[in-house]
Amino acid sequence: MTERQPSPDRATRATGTDRAEAAEPLPPARFAYDRHTWKEIAHLLANFPVSLFGFVYVVTMLFVGAGLTVTVVGFPLLAAGLMGARQLGKLERKRARWLLGVRVDEPSPLRLRGGRNGFFAQLWQLLKDPVGWRTVLYDFIRLPWGILTFTITLTSLFVLWPVLPFIARGLANADRAMVRGLLSPSDELERRIAELESDRGVVVDTAAADLRRIERDLHDGAQARLVALAMGLGLAKEKLLEDPDYAAAMVEEAHGEVKLALQELRDLARGIHPAVLTDRGLDAALSSVASRCTVPVKVTVDLDGRPAAAIEGIAYFTVSELLQNISKHSAARTASVEVWRANDRLLLQVWDDGRGGARLDGGSGMRGLADRLGAVDGLFVIDSPQGGPTTVTAELPWRDRVPEQG
Repeated sequence: MTERQPSPDRATRATGTDRAEAAEPLPPARFAYDRHTWKEIAHLLANFPVSLFGFVYVVTMLFVGAGLTVTVVGFPLLAAGLMGARQLGKLERKRARWLLGVRVDEPSPLRLRGGRNGFFAQLWQLLKDPVGWRTVLYDFIRLPWGILTFTITLTSLFVLWPVLPFIARGLANADRAMVRGLLSPSDELERRIAELESDRGVVVDTAAADLRRIERDLHDGAQARLVALAMGLGLAKEKLLEDPDYAAAMVEEAHGEVKLALQELRDLARGIHPAVLTDRGLDAALSSVASRCTVPVKVTVDLDGRPAAAIEGIAYFTVSELLQNISKHSAARTASVEVWRANDRLLLQVWDDGRGGARLDGGSGMRGLADRLGAVDGLFVIDSPQGGPTTVTAELPWRDRVPEQG
């Protein structure tokens, strides 16, 4: 069994906050004017004009944008104002980096996804941008602080010259705290919100696709067969008195159609949620799926309980589709399925000794599986070199099963 390596994305997340909080080391304040002191003084003197510009910008933006929300142009103006606020925050981070030595990472760029609603979906994304709103708050509260720091620093240059380095350090430390608190990106939270929004879209699209598939299967399969059955029985009824033998043959044919329709409905129901999974769990359900695979499959399930029904269903259909891919595309001689629990995660591993070369963009449904698992905070990893073997590892969150009522 291969051991899955940590996701590079997760490793990046673990270190992003540390980088954001890193700052240029400063010597302690003293009765001397070094380059750090002069930079802090320059920053404090620049606070007034910078904070005045920012305050005027956000007040004008909020007043005009909010005031015009009763018209069609209000919300777009407010969204444009938030985009401008993002740029003001970028400039403030640069100023803090140059003059205060505060190393703050840039927030994640705003990725606009149109979807079915197009312009309105993008507009809503802009209006709820947390980076823009935090910058608005920063600029809104900075004007009194900018006036205070400018006045104290300018006065101290002529009156309190010997102790100005200590005063500048104290005021500059408050500035550093504001920049870190309001302009530092909350990468993990913002990324998580974006992931959840994207996953919600995947879930909705997947559910819609499943409904269309069920509708198509019913329309083209069982429904068409039942319509033909009704027509056949109608003709048999008309022929019952004048040609009993012909009517009997038609009834016999209709009986065969009923059996086929029932089988199609059973297959459709199994595709929605198989009864064996509900009644007996993953072990029996996966063994049943493996028995229908064209390749001999060894199934090993090592679970001390059953996960939530939704997680169990996703695990079942993931393995089912992977085994179908093995039957259709792999040219394998043997395969295996292993399922186990590791702390609060449910892990699946499907292996085959086929030709390999499976990819997420290979057109065999792998991307859809990865999206489905990602929608429930799962992972999907493929190791499939050309020539094989192929190992697919899937990871799902373990959620305890809720007993059914009644």
